Amino acid sequence: MIKTIRTLFLVAALLLAFLSTTVAFAAESFVIKDIRVNGLQRITAGAVFNALSIKVGDEFEDDRSGNVIRELFQMGFFSDVSIEQDDGTLIIIVKERPAITSIELEGNGDIETEILLEAFKDVGMAVGRVFNPLVLDKVKNELLQQYYNNGKYSAEVESKVTTLERNRVAILISVVEGDAASIKKINIVGNKSFSDEDILAEFELTGPTLISFYTNSNQYSKQKLSADLERVNSFYQDRGYINFKVVSTQVSISPDKNGIYITINLDEGKVHTVSEVKLAGELIVNPNRLIPFVIVQPGDVFSRKKATQTSENITTVLGHEGHSFANVNMIPEIDDETSTVKVTFFVDPGKRVYVRRIIMEGNTKTRDEVLRREIRQMEAAPISTLSVEHSKSRLSRLGHFDEVDVETTPVPGTSDQVDIKYTVQEKSSGNILAGAGFSQSQGLVLNASISQNNFLGTGKRMNASFNNSVVNTVYSLGYTNPYYTIDGVSRGFNLSYRTTDAEEANTSAYETETFNMGVNFGVPLNESDKMGLGIDLEFTSLDLGYDQEVLKQSFIDPPNNFTEEQAETALGKVGKFVLNNGESYTNIKVSGVWGTDTRNRAIFATRGGSKRLSGVITVPGSDLEFYKISYNQKQYIPISQHTTLYLNGDIGYGDSYGDAEQLPFFENYYAGGKGSVRGFIDNTLGPRDAFNDPIGGSVKLVGNAEFVFPVPFMPESKTVRLSTFLDAGNVYDDEIDLGELRYSVGVSAKWLSPFGALSFSLAAPLNEQEKDETQAFQFSFGSGI
Repeated sequence: MIKTIRTLFLVAALLLAFLSTTVAFAAESFVIKDIRVNGLQRITAGAVFNALSIKVGDEFEDDRSGNVIRELFQMGFFSDVSIEQDDGTLIIIVKERPAITSIELEGNGDIETEILLEAFKDVGMAVGRVFNPLVLDKVKNELLQQYYNNGKYSAEVESKVTTLERNRVAILISVVEGDAASIKKINIVGNKSFSDEDILAEFELTGPTLISFYTNSNQYSKQKLSADLERVNSFYQDRGYINFKVVSTQVSISPDKNGIYITINLDEGKVHTVSEVKLAGELIVNPNRLIPFVIVQPGDVFSRKKATQTSENITTVLGHEGHSFANVNMIPEIDDETSTVKVTFFVDPGKRVYVRRIIMEGNTKTRDEVLRREIRQMEAAPISTLSVEHSKSRLSRLGHFDEVDVETTPVPGTSDQVDIKYTVQEKSSGNILAGAGFSQSQGLVLNASISQNNFLGTGKRMNASFNNSVVNTVYSLGYTNPYYTIDGVSRGFNLSYRTTDAEEANTSAYETETFNMGVNFGVPLNESDKMGLGIDLEFTSLDLGYDQEVLKQSFIDPPNNFTEEQAETALGKVGKFVLNNGESYTNIKVSGVWGTDTRNRAIFATRGGSKRLSGVITVPGSDLEFYKISYNQKQYIPISQHTTLYLNGDIGYGDSYGDAEQLPFFENYYAGGKGSVRGFIDNTLGPRDAFNDPIGGSVKLVGNAEFVFPVPFMPESKTVRLSTFLDAGNVYDDEIDLGELRYSVGVSAKWLSPFGALSFSLAAPLNEQEKDETQAFQFSFGSGI
């Protein structure tokens, strides 16, 4: 109402000014000898003259006065304009609008002041600019509308304009935000096939719930409601209701403006089945190649989701053939009488597109060749969307970059060429780290390392590390060239020294000291598979806490002459092994490994998987002759956008050969605890020695199944994940008894914190036996995830 009155007042002022000017000049016209502008303070005369359509020498008639006034008012700088003439001089008298010297806001808790001031500036209200009441009214209305969109219907916005000296004003905008109106009830009308609960389960908006105070799901938003209605539409169309529509939506507000009631009227229609599926258009690819990607089949209930997925599948196939701008449209022919639908996928492949250039950006340290040797899309070749994405995955798995983005842009002036740009964000390639962690199985873990994973930008890796805990002390040096040959064959060298106190790891009482040096090679078999070969020279010594000669005199030499069975009973397997093989060993180990990795990322993967088959054997003539074979497979199966099913299987087998009688006990497999069967103390499952200490086994079976989901209210977090799990496993001596498998269930949390990786689990064993050692809560900090 106030705005209307102001508008009428302004129009009236313009009309009066026009009439008065018209009267002043109605009697005569004159030639303009000069133009003078009076009343200017901040606005320059040049700006006024530029706005005028008249100039010196023009004949001024009565009908031009209105145009002059209109032109000056349209500048927005003046609140009053009048015209006079004196002996051929046109005198324009103006009154400038005041300038804004300050804008202050109070009460705006939801929207930051800086954001609002920037928005005010975009519509013409800022410090230093001319004050316009109409603009202030517009600002207030827009601000009020913003609060309405956020569900705060009781919000109030008032303004106060204070006149200052020298034709200036100060503006104060006061906001009373009020409380957001909450949804009291959502009513669904017209649903016959599905209950209200089924439909409302698709909604992000809800009525009052136990956690709505935290999630704000009961706070109304027009945008959220539109998204919910779209989800309901998809819900019905994915179940055959192709004619489904939302007839109307009513949103009403309670008299106190704090409650919202939503009523949605639906027209479900009938369920339609697919009667026929056809491919049409320009089929540049053999239809037999496309048929496996068509997941809509005759006789199926129509599903919009399946139809969309089929279109995407065909588009992907065409993209692999160089038609990256292909369009595949699903065209339904609906027969309401028979409740059937004929589905036609119309293919428009477009032109075949070629790659002009591949551009690398962001690699300030890493050499261009390090990136380009991972690219599987070639320049001047037809584009393959598969190769483009596969190249991105290879760059991500290098470990040199925090982020890798790819962008395909058409070449200006052409219709069949594109440029591909890979933009990388480099991470620190060199690290000097010192840290501490804690594990229930290893206690306090101290570590330090110097590593360079991208030495001088060449992609070569060098490292020196130290790791110390109550179980292990490790010193190691390593060097790897991932491209020792141009074909991607890698070569590495390693040198390490390790001491182990097995008793601290919940196993038999012995200590080992191992020195190792070796060389290894990696050979790529294809884009995802790799084979490795390594040769190591290893020196190992044992310490049982007593002298070997005393041991021999006590159990072997006369007059005792213990049998092997008596010696094993008295000393356990460890003592028996030392009696037969001594305490120091020199072995040459040859190892081989085959692996494939299709995970989308190395940590917290959500799809893909990895397989690893490895084996190691000591060459004949070594002090200990044995071999070990291990296989591990991980699979990540997406269940929804934020949930994943993770499956893991781990199998190991070891034995001796030649004159050796058994696998060395310190090469045994162990099970139980973190990374194995949670709920049991680390390394305690399986066979035990004569002193009832876990000794491990030559055969290992472990399986894990986890349902991984994000932290509630943090679905996009990349550093935290939760899961529920089922673990199974055990280790054996030669003979496998599946009835001896141990099972546990529980929940797990993992966090990549700024201080290191943290892992927690709460597990309950399902079939623990009398001698089993259980531990419900297990955790580790800083020792991997």
